[in-house]
Amino acid sequence: MKNPRNLLIFAGLGGVVGLILGLSVANLSDSTKTAESDIRTVLERQVEGWNAGDIEGFMQGYLKSEHLRFASGGDITTGWDETLTRYQKRYSDRAKMGTLNFDINDVKVLDQDDGLVFGQWTLTRDADRPTGLFTLHMKKGTDGWKVVSDHTSSAAN
Repeated sequence: MKNPRNLLIFAGLGGVVGLILGLSVANLSDSTKTAESDIRTVLERQVEGWNAGDIEGFMQGYLKSEHLRFASGGDITTGWDETLTRYQKRYSDRAKMGTLNFDINDVKVLDQDDGLVFGQWTLTRDADRPTGLFTLHMKKGTDGWKVVSDHTSSAAN
């Protein structure tokens, strides 16, 4: 470039573009951290509901829709009401419910309203201590983050 003034203009523009891109990445990082925290809060509330003996409270972390999918033990249950009924039959009293613990291994925020969670669940009961893994697909809607698909497995005892 023959004109030093043009060089200064291009350098200034480059700096502004770099600043804008840097701020976009910082905002994305902040929103990702917020989303991850919000997702973890949903799961903590599920554990609290379960441990209070409140299966319906536990279910508040799931999408209340016929589109909810729960897969476990070779069975697929579709729909919020059907999933609630499955839990109520399988865990018909406090002794069967035990105390639930989630160990969250990974939360991936895919975008502003889509996330994946991988973790381990454990029930501590008087007679046994079943455990297994889960993968949750979560979506953010008008009522916050909800599980739309849950694939849960049990480890061999």
